[in-house]
Amino acid sequence: MSQPRALFEIAVAAPIDKPLTYLVKDGGTLPAVGCRVLVPLGRRKVTGYVLGPAGEPETGTKLKSITELLDASPLFPESMVELFRWTAEYYRYPIGEVIRAALPSGLTTGSGRQITVCSGMTEALQSRIREAAAESWAASLTAQGYLSPSRTRKVLSASPSRRLLEKWQEEGLVSIEEIIIDARVGSRTEICVTLTVPDDDPLPEGLKKSELKTIEIIRTMTGENNIPVARASLATAYSGARQALKTLAEKSLVQLIERVVYRDPFGEQPAFFPKPTHLTPEQDEVLAELAPALKDRKFAPFLLHGITGSGKTEVYLRAAETVLAAGRSVMVLVPEIALATQLEAHFISRFGDRVGLLHSGLSAGQRFDQWQRLANDEAPIVIGARSAVFAPLKNPGLIIVDEEHDTAYKQEDGLRYNGRDLAIMRASLARCPVILGSATPSVISYRNAETGKYTLLTMKNRVEERALPNVEIIDLQKIKTVSGRPPLFSGELNSALKKNLKEGNQSLVFLNRRGYANMVLCRDCGQAVRCPECRITLTLHRGRQSLICHYCGHSTHSNTVCGNCQSTTLLPVGFGTERLEDELVKLFPTARIARLDTDTTARRQDFISILKGFHERKIDILVGTQMITKGHHFPHVTLVGVVWADAGLGIPDFRSGERTFQLLSQVTGRAGRGEKPGRVIIQTMDPDHYSISTTRVHDYISLYNREMAQREALKFPPFSRLINLRIEGQNEEAVRRTAKNIAMQARKLGGRNQPIDVLGPAPAPLSRLHGRHRWQVLLKGSSFKELHALCNALLERSAGLTKTGVKLSVDVDPENML
Repeated sequence: MSQPRALFEIAVAAPIDKPLTYLVKDGGTLPAVGCRVLVPLGRRKVTGYVLGPAGEPETGTKLKSITELLDASPLFPESMVELFRWTAEYYRYPIGEVIRAALPSGLTTGSGRQITVCSGMTEALQSRIREAAAESWAASLTAQGYLSPSRTRKVLSASPSRRLLEKWQEEGLVSIEEIIIDARVGSRTEICVTLTVPDDDPLPEGLKKSELKTIEIIRTMTGENNIPVARASLATAYSGARQALKTLAEKSLVQLIERVVYRDPFGEQPAFFPKPTHLTPEQDEVLAELAPALKDRKFAPFLLHGITGSGKTEVYLRAAETVLAAGRSVMVLVPEIALATQLEAHFISRFGDRVGLLHSGLSAGQRFDQWQRLANDEAPIVIGARSAVFAPLKNPGLIIVDEEHDTAYKQEDGLRYNGRDLAIMRASLARCPVILGSATPSVISYRNAETGKYTLLTMKNRVEERALPNVEIIDLQKIKTVSGRPPLFSGELNSALKKNLKEGNQSLVFLNRRGYANMVLCRDCGQAVRCPECRITLTLHRGRQSLICHYCGHSTHSNTVCGNCQSTTLLPVGFGTERLEDELVKLFPTARIARLDTDTTARRQDFISILKGFHERKIDILVGTQMITKGHHFPHVTLVGVVWADAGLGIPDFRSGERTFQLLSQVTGRAGRGEKPGRVIIQTMDPDHYSISTTRVHDYISLYNREMAQREALKFPPFSRLINLRIEGQNEEAVRRTAKNIAMQARKLGGRNQPIDVLGPAPAPLSRLHGRHRWQVLLKGSSFKELHALCNALLERSAGLTKTGVKLSVDVDPENML
């Protein structure tokens, strides 16, 4: 009787919906779940991820063998396979691509075709190139002797060059072969040294002075326990050590060991925050409610609604202490790197090197190292942005989602997942509690608490019973100026900033728009300078002397000409944080002013440096975008100025009012967190808008009730679910026809048991981005099961519905309708 074959289910890193089955060759090593393998896929070789054993396929199915096992130990635990499957199914994304997106970048191994000049054929090939008048790639081929896989792919995609190369291959001038392309990132190692002779044993005679000195230094550096010392450190301590080590190793007096070293993700030591000696009554109450869930191994979702400054971070820390004491791990998610920097300081102060980090501010190597620390149980705590929801924790005991309302938890391209929602699902699969924390919860989360799906925990008072800041609303329409435009700084805000400076206090000035001017107009014809790829107005960044598209990154010099009439007389219109900083310097020339936005914090170190300067009171006024609004504790900030509160109200999205309230409430909460009371001045053109009037009195519940009434009338979430189908391509007519076909088919199929509204087709509000035209069809229904079924049916028919060169993407639970 023949032995059963070793078959494995492999998710390949390719746009294939379902896992594939591969077999292990006789005598081959059986891969563990969570390891990467190299497998054949068509003519290529691609990275695959082992999901587990597979059953025998149907009779007659020919299976391919795994080419190579790429990992000695798993990159993710077996318990995460179910999360990957759920994510792929829910967000309609290939499971192999889900796993690739989850893992640190640079881990994908694959294959590609490479063109190589055959031995001794360079001169003959040069002759053929001259005869054919071939393009520049051919000169590169003879100069280098080969073309890289990426260059080869481009060359072969053009029919004339492909035919030419096929002819040269037949003549024996070149070869076109599949080669393995290694992953770009891996462990960093260093050579370490240990002595093989005990301190008490005599050293052999005849050793050179350099060898004796090297041994003496090793003994000093390794200590009593003979801890390995890095060879590089030894060479720094003594210049003759490197040569001496060679002969000492030959004489077996030292042993050279290669060990993995982790790249430092922190840059500099974070600030230290001591543990409070006592908790507030509300913190005690919340922790008492959490205690049973933290102790029991069961899923329990909590919504922690705590006003700004109420001490939610200390609740997170105490809950984490309880879980760690029970031998389980903790995951802490934040919407942005800015908040990760804040929370990591608190957690490192409490837990030291037991904290791991995962976010885009790390280099590929640092991120890989942190992943390995987490996978090896060397760090039981992970703090990171949305992608940290995939951290390889084997035994999660608590998941925390800070600022759960923030839209940054939603990935807007590729795998369009919501980190908060995946955190809830992961907690469910791991059977552990999840805490969603916010001063301004999302309407959907608060509704879930109201209906009993989540347990609501509230903290209504600030630590040490400090008062919330006094909020003043300035109606810009009532301010008359010579130009007819409202001033950047009203008289009230100007006077308040001047007074705050005189009293030695700090101020925040907020505007959620970066750059110097948000558009540039031609004085002669009135046309705005637009991005050639997106048709969006370009933003002036005066410090960089550039006009930049904030969507695709297109940049041109600020001394450009009008694309319509070629005029050189261009007028900057509008304002951003760069202009605010410039105007403040003119108003207060002796003040120390800094700006915090993505233009000034390209490197994580820049961000840390600015925050450190503000904490150390080396900055008087900090200007910034939403980066300054979230989670920061600045005890000496007594004034917050909001230059223009209406920026988000004009966005065509049913959540614009909710988001404006959240942003204003968050920035308002930065004032008065120390011993002195806080003051907030909000400038607006629409003081009666409910999102602004509720911010003035810190009234979340009124905002929530207003939003719920509007959404129920219009059947928007939480009274329905949404799937946005986006159709895009370079040919506008093909995109329009495809969108029309999809909408027509969606209406024809409809819901099986419950109605589904099909809205559109319509051009997206940003109808052109990155040179591609964009249309969308919105599916809205009360049954998500019905919505999913309709979406699946449309995707199955997509080959017949979409035109050539047109791409259909699915956005489940969309956050951005632009």
